[in-house]
Formats: sequence, C-alpha cells, structure tokens
Amino acid sequence: MKILDHLEEWIIGLMLAAMTALTFLQVVMRYVFNSGFSWALELTTVFFSFMIFVGISYGVRVGSHIGVDALVKMMGHTARRNVSILAVLLSLLYVGLVLTGASTYVLKMKEVGIEFEDMPIERWQVLIIMPLGFLLTGWRFMQILIGLITGKTDSLRLADEAAEAMRLKSEESQS
Repeated sequence: MKILDHLEEWIIGLMLAAMTALTFLQVVMRYVFNSGFSWALELTTVFFSFMIFVGISYGVRVGSHIGVDALVKMMGHTARRNVSILAVLLSLLYVGLVLTGASTYVLKMKEVGIEFEDMPIERWQVLIIMPLGFLLTGWRFMQILIGLITGKTDSLRLADEAAEAMRLKSEESQS
C-alpha cells in the first residue's frame, strides 16, 4: 500500500526524467551531429500529458489545488466537515463526468485507429491516460471522503496561497 501512497510522485518523476533526457539527447543530436529524431517532440508531448493527468491526482492528494475556503474556515467543526463532504461529493461527480467523457473519447479513437504522425502508436494507447488519471483522481477524492466520514479530518485540504505568500515575505525580510 505504501507504493500507492506515492504513485503519482513516481510517475511524474519518471516522466519528467524521460522528458528531460529525451530533450537533451535531441539537442545534442541536432547541434552536435546535425541530426535528430523525428518523433522526439511528439514523445515529449506524450510524457508531458502523462505528467498533467497524473498531476491532477497528485494535487488532490497533497492539497495543492486552489480553493476559496475563507467562509468555510469561519465555520464550526461540524459545519466545516459537512461542507467539505459536499465539496468532495461534487468533485467526485465532476470526476465521474469527465471520466465518462474521456472514456468515450478514447473508445472512439480506438475505433477510428488513428496513429500519431511521427510514431507508430495509435493515439488511443496514449490518450488512455485521461480516464486513468481521472480514475486515480477519483480514488484520491474517495480517500478524502472516507477521512471526512470517519472523522480523521474535518475539512478538505486546499492550498493556502495567502499564508504561503506571507511566509515567503517574512523569509525575504529576514534575509
């Protein structure tokens, strides 16, 4: 279960490393050997798309998505918990809608059988990251929902940009 706790970090790290290595190799090939790979840009885009769709789930897990919670923070424990449960349920509804749409799109792309321009890979084989990413996002929201229902937490964790800005300003003034 510990591997699943950090699944997103591993995938994002691997994709970033592969993207960086491929881009570096392409630059060396182009400027040193006056050559290159025709498929490098397309594969780099694939790695980037994996980072995006897995990154959505990562943001949910670590609470780095931005939200407007000023009113929620003023509420009492029970009200804050209830509003957070409602927010998670609405988020799960949204994830379900996008998951359904993404799955339909991927299945249509599989039927059509279109390949990438520079790589002999059918597009659906890469586009499958869309429903998989949202499935993982749904899993993370379910974990939050379980924490809220069982009382392990009383609110949805969101990024607090104001507190972060104040912390950075304080650190700058101390330097």
